[in-house]
Formats: sequence, structure tokens, C-alpha cells
Amino acid sequence: MNQQLDHINRWIEGNIGIIELNRPHVLNAINRKMISEIVETLEIYDSLEEVHVVVLVGGGRAFAAGADIDEMAEVSSIELERLNQFRDWDRIAEMKKPMIGAVHGFAFGGGFELALCCDILLASYDTEFAFPEVTLGIMPGAGGTQRLTKLIGKNRAMEWLLTGERMSAQIAYELGVVNRLVPKELIREETFRLATKISTNPAMSVRLIKESVLTAVDSTILEGMKYERKNFSLLFSSEDQKEGMRAFREKRKPQYKGR
Repeated sequence: MNQQLDHINRWIEGNIGIIELNRPHVLNAINRKMISEIVETLEIYDSLEEVHVVVLVGGGRAFAAGADIDEMAEVSSIELERLNQFRDWDRIAEMKKPMIGAVHGFAFGGGFELALCCDILLASYDTEFAFPEVTLGIMPGAGGTQRLTKLIGKNRAMEWLLTGERMSAQIAYELGVVNRLVPKELIREETFRLATKISTNPAMSVRLIKESVLTAVDSTILEGMKYERKNFSLLFSSEDQKEGMRAFREKRKPQYKGR
């Protein structure tokens, strides 16, 4: 499935589905067509049994330097409502399989929002993050105020969102936005190593763990624990649970089938 679309490249390596943002001439500025292609590809990957993990990377000098201002500058409120463009962003959140982001250069505005959609985020040391929307008379609209606040808390999120200032990769790491910092030349290698490790685990366990963690974000501890226990019990109906425990007792490597 190696394909080059208008604004992204997509291909599969082993059990990993890759999406590469491909508008390097504008530092991968995000427009509606790019998001549409990303969502289409995510839904394809979600439906393919062979894909266990998705990796999102940026081609060229940056991950994504923000939204395409030329596309937005003259649009009206009525047009925005008619386009319903954020529905595609909501569909990203419905992805069942884990998504790992590899960020370098810049992740500004919509690029930062796209990075925050990832379940795990790796960044090169040179990466800078920012929500500069306030300096243009607008604000994040694809989840930036919500996801950043849930990650780092109200006061810290307020500072970055109200000033539009840049956040270094080191600060992003210290605040918990980024999982790992990696030298720029190793960012893809390290991301694929992590994705490969996850992809070898039973697919249904990975899926239900993701669902349970996301439920925890918006639930009370008691509600989250009830959801966790339901998924825990559900996995005992899977072939992989039987194979995993049988292999452990027989001291051999398990052969998972994603069932």
C-alpha cells in the first residue's frame, strides 16, 4: 500500500502503518485536504488486521508549522460552520489502534494539535512547540485548549495559549507533553523501534488498554476502574490470552494472531 497522495505519503512496514506529512515547501502547513487524507488513511489502517500501530511523521524540515493561513484568512463563520472541518479532527480521536508521533523542527498551531492527537509522542531536541493563534486574533479550534490543559494543567496551559510563546522540546518533555527526547538524526529510528515493540504485543490487549487509558482521562477513578475491569474480563475470551499464558507456562515465545 505504498502511496503518495496530494499532501501525505502512506505505506506499511511489517505491522506498522506510516503516515508522512508531505508539504515540505510550506513546512507541512495543514489544510483541509491534508487532514482529509490523514483521516482516510487512519481509517484504512484501523480496518487492516495486519496494521497494529500507526506512526505519524513529518517530511522535510518540520513536523507541521501550523494551519494553512492562506486557506483560512478570508473564510467566514458561516463557511466554517458549513464546512464542518473539525469533524475530521474528531474522527482522528476515534482511532482504535495506538498512534505514535515523531516530531521535529516545528509543531505549531494545527501541527501541535495533530501531535497532541498521538497516544505517544517522541520529539527531537530541536523541536519547538507553540500555539500562536492568539497573535493572529484567533484561537486553537481542533482541541488544542482541551488536550493541552488535560496534559499540563490549567495554569501552565493558560500561559502558553495566552502568550503564543514557543515551548522548547525540553520544556515539553518536563511538562509531560513529550514521552522521549531523541537526537534529530535518530527520531525515526527510535520511533519505529518503539512502534515495533508495541506491535509484537497482542492486538486486542493493545486496543483495550488504549480505550481504558482514554476513558480514564474523562472519568472518575471509580468509573474508569469499572471500564478497566470489563475490558480485563473481555480479554479472557481471546485466543491470544490463552496462547500468551500457555506459552508462559511452557517457557516458549508466544505466537499471537490478533484474535
